[in-house]
Amino acid sequence: MATKKSSSHKKSSGGRKYSPKAQKKVARAMREKKSGTLKSGRSGKKVTSRKQAIAIGLSEARREGAKVPKKKSAAKKSSSGKSRGKKASSKKK
Repeated sequence: MATKKSSSHKKSSGGRKYSPKAQKKVARAMREKKSGTLKSGRSGKKVTSRKQAIAIGLSEARREGAKVPKKKSAAKKSSSGKSRGKKASSKKK
């Protein structure tokens, strides 16, 4: 008996994930990184990582109100913190 394979395509909600303004910010940050003039915010050290350059561009776009998805790391931190509390309390005698 042959069964049909269902394709697991996600339906897109339409529209863009990142606005053109956000793309320009990331492109500018990447150009600065390549030329060696991109510096990190607090320490002022030169950025050498590609991922760091993208993160800087996205955060600048976010600050200016461009359409950028929310940070994923913020959601992960809150959920993992709850599980740590449960483990610590279960180990007590």
